[in-house]
Amino acid sequence: MGSRVPRQRGVGVYDKPPLGHADLVARMQDRGLVIPDVGRAERYVRSIGYYRLSPYMIPFRRAGSDDFRSGVGFDDVLDLYVFDRKLRLLVLDAVERVEVAVRSALTDHMAQAHGAFWYADPTHFRDVRRHRDFVTTVHDDCARQLLAKPEQTDGALMHRSALEHYLMTYGTPELPPSWIVMERLTLGQVERLIGNLKRRADRTAIAKSLGINEPLLVSWMRTFVRVRNICAHHGRLWNAVLGVSPALPTSPSVTWLADPTAIAHSPARRARLYPVLVALQSLLSTLSPGSSWAQRLKALIDEHPGVPLVAMGVKSGEVVYLPSAETVRVTPGQGPSRA
Repeated sequence: MGSRVPRQRGVGVYDKPPLGHADLVARMQDRGLVIPDVGRAERYVRSIGYYRLSPYMIPFRRAGSDDFRSGVGFDDVLDLYVFDRKLRLLVLDAVERVEVAVRSALTDHMAQAHGAFWYADPTHFRDVRRHRDFVTTVHDDCARQLLAKPEQTDGALMHRSALEHYLMTYGTPELPPSWIVMERLTLGQVERLIGNLKRRADRTAIAKSLGINEPLLVSWMRTFVRVRNICAHHGRLWNAVLGVSPALPTSPSVTWLADPTAIAHSPARRARLYPVLVALQSLLSTLSPGSSWAQRLKALIDEHPGVPLVAMGVKSGEVVYLPSAETVRVTPGQGPSRA
């Protein structure tokens, strides 16, 4: 937190009683939400949770009021919730692919340029304290593995982890080679490790293998970590205020929108999801040229026309895709087919 001064706490007393599912559905009806099938609504409230569902009601309310706009139905709210859930899964799929590729690029370059144990050498890092803390986490991981019950194997069906194999086979060096360590890091740890590399030439080489440049790599990784955490914790993604935004490419060598003005340039709007979706499309177009991810994103948005896309940071309210999203026609409920 540094020297940041905490905000003043409120002074009110919370005395709202907990309500049952039927009462919560009745409250929504009292506020003007059209619910043709009360029993069905109660089942959804039970399985989802009212306070997880309630933020998806906000776009459908009258300004400055808890009451819903005329004609808004329960299915409108549910459709937005379902869209966001599918969007999280789709984004998590893309982030996973990018994460795997970044780990590989980091390991390949640094190991070939500086040896298998480069991560243990402080001369490769800008912030020595942060590097020391990182090496401590690797030591701790190895210690936990040694304290744990030996991993059980079952012939070809189950093999020991790479770390277990190294620790049970070798005594020197004490720590395992980088390609074992990198696979055990979180995305956040990978992002911080790349950001702490001392030589820009190393960061540039890693970025180049991914089809982008060094400033984009550092910026986009920071944003992907934030988005991945939202997805992993089932948070609202569609209208999330990320607090960080991916840098926009200035080089024509980086795949990007033909019309970059489609992305809002105000800081508040830039820190929304849409620029991240474009950045993921850009990376996947290089890492996996045959990927249908962009087409699946387009199909998802087309299937939910009632979603207010401006909240994603789309400047005009109309999503603009990379060209790869337009090369395949996707019919809702069916797989992609060549246009």
